[in-house]
Amino acid sequence: MAGLAVRPARILITALSGVLAVLVGTGVWIAAQARDEQGRAGDKEAALLAAGAHAKNLISLDYRTVDADLQRILDTSTGAARAEYAATADKLKSTTVKSKVVQHGVLRATGLVSLADATAKALVVADVEIRWDGSKSAPEERYYRWSMDLRKAGGVWRVSKAVQVL
Repeated sequence: MAGLAVRPARILITALSGVLAVLVGTGVWIAAQARDEQGRAGDKEAALLAAGAHAKNLISLDYRTVDADLQRILDTSTGAARAEYAATADKLKSTTVKSKVVQHGVLRATGLVSLADATAKALVVADVEIRWDGSKSAPEERYYRWSMDLRKAGGVWRVSKAVQVL
């Protein structure tokens, strides 16, 4: 009779152990999913910040600080975009200094179109006021809209392509 009492206890312990194993496994899986989602949310925010910073750099130029301004554009870009900016930097610098251009840009909005692994696509809206020191011409306002491709390398998001859209 004592042997019969031990058997239900063993069955109960075995069943509880199985339930506990399932609960622990489920908890580990949920925690991993939460970490993945948190990482994805961090990537979304970082990609949007990178696109916005790049746009702001593109529209904020001053003939007095043009070297630093151009360096910021290069620092926030990569790949083909960076190569294009590097190739045209001397001409842009010359024109900016000669014309005494002062551009002050304002970022209006950024939105994420897609995010996959180490690539993203963002839409960016920004406005700029352009004036020329020493000129009697009224400042000009311009409105920019870009579609930007971004790539993450070394944990940093940078713009690999920026195309103006209407």
